[in-house]
Amino acid sequence: MPFTPNSSWRTALSAAAAGLLITLAGCSAPDAPEPSTGAKASPAARDADVPKAPAPTRLSVPSLGIDSGLLRLGLNEDGTVEVPPAEKGMTAGWYAGGAVPGEPGAAVLIGHNDTRFGKAVFHDLHSITKGADIAVAGGGGKETHFTVTGTETVRKDEFPTDKVYGATGERVLRLITCDGEFDAAGHPVDNLIVYATLR
Repeated sequence: MPFTPNSSWRTALSAAAAGLLITLAGCSAPDAPEPSTGAKASPAARDADVPKAPAPTRLSVPSLGIDSGLLRLGLNEDGTVEVPPAEKGMTAGWYAGGAVPGEPGAAVLIGHNDTRFGKAVFHDLHSITKGADIAVAGGGGKETHFTVTGTETVRKDEFPTDKVYGATGERVLRLITCDGEFDAAGHPVDNLIVYATLR
């Protein structure tokens, strides 16, 4: 049965996810992202930063040649979701405010497709196909495998927050990166979302 959080927790999670949109807006820009005007996180969202299972340590997508350690991502001072620093563009990150991969809920991994330093970890993510295997290793080295069920490219100002971060009793994974054309400031206008379910 799907887990249904209370409204304050859901609101806080939605606010954190909205912050992710704004922060990811500069993920391919030559400069660091501009300061965000995203909503502040409530104590409930900050409490979600404490995982109930060992944090994931490694991501592997064999069909794309992706093999990356995972940074732990939380919230910025302004309440927006962190992204990996540009100088670590070849390393993906796990948003600790979501589920631990393999546990009930939506686990979210974030990575750049390009940075000012060049090609980044999710550069080829647009080539992933339905049925592809994604493996996430935990602290003890045990791998949890997910199967890609689909992808979606969305405008950043129309990001499907509830679909990506919403409460679910299923064990699901989302990979997020920037995508699409660039705006006048040199920021990509879209996000690419990969959806996967536990095998």
